[in-house]
Amino acid sequence: MLKDLQRLKQHWGGVSDIVDRWLEERRELLVKYCDLIDIHDFDSANRAHGDKLKSFCEVMVDYVSVGHFEVYEQLAKEAEAFSDSEGLKTGADLVEKIQPSTEAVLDFNDKYLETDDLDTLAADLSFIGEVLEQRFESEDKMIEVLHNDHLEQLQKASSTTA
Repeated sequence: MLKDLQRLKQHWGGVSDIVDRWLEERRELLVKYCDLIDIHDFDSANRAHGDKLKSFCEVMVDYVSVGHFEVYEQLAKEAEAFSDSEGLKTGADLVEKIQPSTEAVLDFNDKYLETDDLDTLAADLSFIGEVLEQRFESEDKMIEVLHNDHLEQLQKASSTTA
């Protein structure tokens, strides 16, 4: 039984590492976003503006991809391992709620990969900032429901077996 608990802790501790790395990517995304919104007069001839925008788009798409193809999947597997049907339903609802923001991120990325016209960039950045804020709230809820609740269960189990 102790070996099972240890194995479970090691495995799901790996999920904590995945989540931690992902949240670090979120921090990097926010830093790049703040760098862009600090620019008041976007100029397509200014190479630094284009480089900052490209870097922001790359980090944003990477962040969204890691969420969908790694983090959400691992969180769902963890909930399954804990037979957390309520958490799985909540997680599925949250993924559905997050989906429109994924489309908005990809649309933003596609738009600014294909154009040097930065006339609407300030408005688009404001919009994508709101989209990301809502997305982060849903993702935080997902982490809480599908991961943090199970960490508490592991800690309780480990303290009763120690």
